[in-house]
Amino acid sequence: MNKDLSLRLAVDIGGTFTDVVLVDADNRSLATTKTATTPQDPTEGALIGTRQVIEQAGVSIGDVVGFIHGTTLATNALIERRGAVVSTITTEGFRDILEIAYERRYSQYDISIEKPDFIVPRARSFTIPERLSVKGEVLTPLDESAVDRLIEQLVASGTEAVAICLLHAYANPIHEQKLKALLLERKPGLVISLSSDVSPEAREFERLCTTIANAYIQPLMSSYLNSFARDYSKEGLNCPILMMTAGGGMTTLETAARFPIRLVESGPAGGAILSADVSAQVGYDRVLSFDMGGTTAKLCLIDNHQPQTTRQFEISRAARFIKGSGMPVRIPVIDMIEIGAGGGSIASVDRLGRLLVGPRSAGSEPGPAAFNRGGTEATVTDSDVALGYIDPDAFAEGRLTIDGGKADEALVASVGKMLSLDAIKSAQGVSQIVDESMASAGRMHAVESGKDLSERLMIAFGGNGPLHATRVARRAGVNKVLIPNDPGVGSAVGFLSAPVSFELVRSRYTILDQLDAGSINSLFDEMIGEAETVVRAGDASSPIVCERTAFMRYHGQGHEIEADLPDRAIEAGDIEVLRKAFEKEYQRQFARVVPGMTIEILNWAVRVSTKSETERSAVPKTGEQDITAKVRREISCDLTGNQVEAAVFDRRDLRPGDRFIGPALVVELQTTTLVSADFAAKVDGNGNLFLERFVKTGAGA
Repeated sequence: MNKDLSLRLAVDIGGTFTDVVLVDADNRSLATTKTATTPQDPTEGALIGTRQVIEQAGVSIGDVVGFIHGTTLATNALIERRGAVVSTITTEGFRDILEIAYERRYSQYDISIEKPDFIVPRARSFTIPERLSVKGEVLTPLDESAVDRLIEQLVASGTEAVAICLLHAYANPIHEQKLKALLLERKPGLVISLSSDVSPEAREFERLCTTIANAYIQPLMSSYLNSFARDYSKEGLNCPILMMTAGGGMTTLETAARFPIRLVESGPAGGAILSADVSAQVGYDRVLSFDMGGTTAKLCLIDNHQPQTTRQFEISRAARFIKGSGMPVRIPVIDMIEIGAGGGSIASVDRLGRLLVGPRSAGSEPGPAAFNRGGTEATVTDSDVALGYIDPDAFAEGRLTIDGGKADEALVASVGKMLSLDAIKSAQGVSQIVDESMASAGRMHAVESGKDLSERLMIAFGGNGPLHATRVARRAGVNKVLIPNDPGVGSAVGFLSAPVSFELVRSRYTILDQLDAGSINSLFDEMIGEAETVVRAGDASSPIVCERTAFMRYHGQGHEIEADLPDRAIEAGDIEVLRKAFEKEYQRQFARVVPGMTIEILNWAVRVSTKSETERSAVPKTGEQDITAKVRREISCDLTGNQVEAAVFDRRDLRPGDRFIGPALVVELQTTTLVSADFAAKVDGNGNLFLERFVKTGAGA
């Protein structure tokens, strides 16, 4: 192995395509590729892509010293309900936590409401006598004599995995740990997830749901990760494989196998990290990250070069945009909105004559009709082909043959016949529907976060992001768009900038004015030690940083907000420091504080991560020159609907300072950028493509 090369490899397995990126020690891209995802064995498509980039770079896989992997497998298993048969064990008297949920309907007046699917039916919800107090004191000892009966119930119900969530186990895990040991004594090999490990926070319903989700995908993900590592070892890989997490960090395979729920949305997290890095490089503090792939589109707000984060999101909502209609999960996650709008999203007309796009996707098998692999339903990619935005000879590095005739046939059959439209008009309808869906999702996400899109820079990537960026930006009221280098594999590129990190949260209730600094410092020391053990397993030498957070609220409020704490032990005189941190964040979110109110702290969190020593340099200044295209092609104008001639540029031929106006297409290996007729384009000193709208107007223009 040539250690001087210090190569690093990133593999992002999506629902339609698998992206692979190889970089050198200076983080310069040596080779990238995009291959069709192989659903039956995702590792197969990843290995195909890996062999391609290794061959392109003229190196050996043994020269790779860093490997980062992200996948949608955990997400898809939860959405498609392809996990294990799970049973729950809760404290006696609390069998119906899932049935009771939030004790309210997510849509008050919907008489045909569809309840969220929490995976475990009441028939597989079991209990055991025991009880802890809110402080973790044993009130009723664990009834060990009830374990044999539990084993009989688990066997009779066909249980493959168990989610244990005992009352107040976040305060003291002793009963959960003892019950797990007793179950494994009687039934070795049983997959068991403990709430005190997975989500040790107050609020039984969310804690139970998170533990169920972890148990549900644990057998599948453990098997997959072991197989993935084994196959790459056979290929000649010598370095450890690190997994991308939903929170934007990396962790070891062993930790990922224990807590696979943290892999949910791991692929999109890489895209948010890419956008944060690019925003720092170009000097924009407020950014909208736009990642459109083959199956979904993801949008994320980024402020001061940090993606917006949250500790709760919902899986598989029964009503797509209504909070409370899905299964709540409490883990560290980059906060983004994701909708079923990708290149493979299927178009249809309902019985009322309404044109619909998504969330169903053609995926990679059979794929869009234009792929000529058996797909017959019209998709977003078929509409882009029909509108002239995709060059059939350059699509997917030429590895997929595009048949424009098949795209036209599918559009007419799926849309045109019902609406009396030809292929072009059908394609325009599909395009407008999907673009408005993504723009409205972005506007809604911004409003929910109390933020404005109009002054933000959109950073667009993914296989379809650059192709739809100007169309979505116009509808969302965004006037500036940036297409980074290697946008078609943007999430995989983002993986390579992620730190090795691990985040922990513990519930310990206190009133701010009665804060026991010694007790809280002991709690922090315990959490930091546990998190650092995980981080050091993935990176034994890099400098480490630790971020501390308190989850605080006014007395009587139902939920907390996060307030950053100093990176040091808490001192007796820090009560005012914590008060000011809370009031600063509270005022940012709600415009005013409430004087004289008692402040409570419910949860404490730490995030331990490696610190990069790489310093970002300023974007080089360049002269500017207008350029003209040697090649032009006919496309459908997304502004007027008329057929127009568009300039066609190969991105490899563009140089810093080059300027041109739309309509234009910028073609590269894994994607195409559409520069709409109301946008001008310029290449900056780092090779990023800046697009700016001529006439700046509000959303929906």
